[in-house]
Amino acid sequence: MNAKTGAASTTILAVANQKGGVAKTTSVASLGAALAELGQSVLLVDLDPQACLTFSLGIDPEDLELSIHQVITKGSDPVEVLIATDDGVDLMPATIELARAEADLLTRTGREHVLRGVLEDLAAAGRHYDWVLLDCPPSLGVLTVAALTAADGVVVPLQCETLSHRGVGQLLDTVHDVRRFTNRDLEVWGVLPTLYDGRTNHARAVLETISETYDLDVIEPPIPKTIKFAEAPAAGRSILATSRSNKGAKAYREVAANLLARQGS
Repeated sequence: MNAKTGAASTTILAVANQKGGVAKTTSVASLGAALAELGQSVLLVDLDPQACLTFSLGIDPEDLELSIHQVITKGSDPVEVLIATDDGVDLMPATIELARAEADLLTRTGREHVLRGVLEDLAAAGRHYDWVLLDCPPSLGVLTVAALTAADGVVVPLQCETLSHRGVGQLLDTVHDVRRFTNRDLEVWGVLPTLYDGRTNHARAVLETISETYDLDVIEPPIPKTIKFAEAPAAGRSILATSRSNKGAKAYREVAANLLARQGS
């Protein structure tokens, strides 16, 4: 029984890195689709005001009257916001309005717990999911803290092209604070290497530096760099649908299987 959702075996993962361009949204969409292929029921929650996850799953944010913004700031019914997508996952979409949520929540008591409450409401309404993946905004503000407070674990996508991983330390500081004040059970599941070019020593060095410096697990296999990732959002589907046999799609399927094995262990 998961204490946060009141549902049996629901795993809530926050996918977070305050640095942009690390394939965070791609990872959420692809892992969600891969888990659905494995027979899991999956909810994706778009917490980024840029609404890239919403758009990449074939939904135009400008056409939406209701989104996660109304749910967390105005108490709208979360069930009414859910959208079933062609990738076999449910989505709680975002719109640009979410940019105001930080300010709206800043003075609210218990703002860190607002997303946890939303997921509890969904469970109470009979909407059970095996997995809930939270696509965090590229910042360490109120929405990211709320996601970490609601989550069982956090996955950190990390671009392997450069050694610009200083932000990982800041994120881990935030995780430490969340553990101390709002969610003592939060676990860091590890770093997910993205945009990986296995032909270069530099890419491998990035991974080794991260695991040594921060004592974090590396979630395998690394996600290779491929142009197919850029093409998928325009089709409104994940790479698992647009390029089923692509090396990137295969890698996400392997990562999903590994996450599923960890959930069951």
